[in-house]
Amino acid sequence: MPMAPGAHHHGGAPVPMPQPHHLPPHQQHQQAAAAAAAQQAQNNAMEAAKRRSRKPTDKTMPDGVESVIVGEGVQRYRDLRDFERRLDATMTRKRLDIVDSVQRHGPKRYKTLRIWVSNTVENQLWQAGNAGVNVDSFDFSTNAEASYRVKIEGRLLDDDEDDEGNEDENTDESKAAKDSSNTEGGDAMETDGPAAPKPKQPRYRFTQFFRAMTAEYVTKKSRAAAQNGDDAGPRPVEWKRPEQRPPAPGQPNIPPAPVPEFDELTFKRPGDDNVNVVINLYRYEEPERFELDEVLSDIVDMQEATRAEAVMGLFEYIRLQNLQEDEEKRNFRCDDLLRKLVNNDIGYIPMLHEYVNAHIRPLSPIQLPYTIRVDEEFHRNNPEPTIYDVRVSVEDPLRAQLRPFVQSPQYIGLLREVGMLDEQLAVLVQAVSMSKTKHEFLNGLSRDPAGFVRQWLSSQKRDLDVIMGESVRGGAGSDLSGEAWRRGGKGSVWASQNARESVNLHLAKQPLIPRTA
Repeated sequence: MPMAPGAHHHGGAPVPMPQPHHLPPHQQHQQAAAAAAAQQAQNNAMEAAKRRSRKPTDKTMPDGVESVIVGEGVQRYRDLRDFERRLDATMTRKRLDIVDSVQRHGPKRYKTLRIWVSNTVENQLWQAGNAGVNVDSFDFSTNAEASYRVKIEGRLLDDDEDDEGNEDENTDESKAAKDSSNTEGGDAMETDGPAAPKPKQPRYRFTQFFRAMTAEYVTKKSRAAAQNGDDAGPRPVEWKRPEQRPPAPGQPNIPPAPVPEFDELTFKRPGDDNVNVVINLYRYEEPERFELDEVLSDIVDMQEATRAEAVMGLFEYIRLQNLQEDEEKRNFRCDDLLRKLVNNDIGYIPMLHEYVNAHIRPLSPIQLPYTIRVDEEFHRNNPEPTIYDVRVSVEDPLRAQLRPFVQSPQYIGLLREVGMLDEQLAVLVQAVSMSKTKHEFLNGLSRDPAGFVRQWLSSQKRDLDVIMGESVRGGAGSDLSGEAWRRGGKGSVWASQNARESVNLHLAKQPLIPRTA
């Protein structure tokens, strides 16, 4: 027995399907209003699209207008149009070059970063002796612990000339460095408070060039302990650049706050003996640069490079040596140098990144040896700091000058104004074309009124027959036995769009004949 629609067979008896739960009346009204609003928005969008499609867009002056216009206005307009096309092409190409220069990390300039390393002492025995304490006695009345403070300060040499007026301000900044405590957090370097930067003269800060700094103690005791596997003496002092973390999922996309930058780093440690330290500076660059091993550097002829530069250098070497296979461009043959890199006779272009990653390593830190002196003889006559010159890379200053051209808020307004002028120009050109058509119509009517009206009516009748699907082949007065109507195929008259539309309209007008059983 067939089952009724909407029922399932269960236990020999039809079970009706559960009906959907009816919504309350107010929710039904809300859904209906939302559906009506969505339909209205869709209709408005379609109407706006129709209006845009009906707008004229052709700004080319029609042919033959110069014969009915007095003067050289048409030729001047065409010259201006040609000049506009060449100007638009030049401006677009230059703008793309500027955008590419601003967005990509192009070649950088190199400057000299001068670093001053110095240290001061506090509560040393010889200082206590100057305060009236008998250093020959084992009983001292002071409970202060002897300590020293190390200061690492850096500045670009070019910035020294620009910031002569800020020398006093920088001196006050260096004095504002805080002392580190002897707790667990006392091993971290402390930074001086950044002064309010002047917007007129932005300059590079010392910490902008490094992602981390460490001060490692080098003593005989620590070396012996390291050889024996024991504790290697005092823990190193460390500073790391804060990381900018992306917003968590679901959080608003707010740009992260800028990382604070400083001109100096200081740290304080207890001690009353001279000690040697090595200050390691780990460079910070965007994009990150790596050190290439001997195998890769022999191919690309670079000691340091970014991943993209190394991959591009490797591809250029393959292309210049004509090592790509003719049949399969994804493969390349390996010569003696590439065979050391790939460990095979055949390499693959899509795996160039993997080949490069196996032969790069992070850059070695810049090492600055320094001896922390705490004796009286060294500090008696205001000792000079130890100076090091380090070569660092900076961005091309031309990028900062080009950035306003790309991010200018006036550019969008200018584009809108140019678009409006183009629309007005297209309307004027359309009016000129219609005026030309009217002029030709009236001029032909004035020369032969009867023949012109007869020809015009015949043309209108033929167009109307084609639209209504009632025209015969070729229309009235045409040669129906011509070769064009006999030839078939894709290039014939029967394969044209007009023929297909006429056939569809003719078939649509035929009454449907019911089929007999």
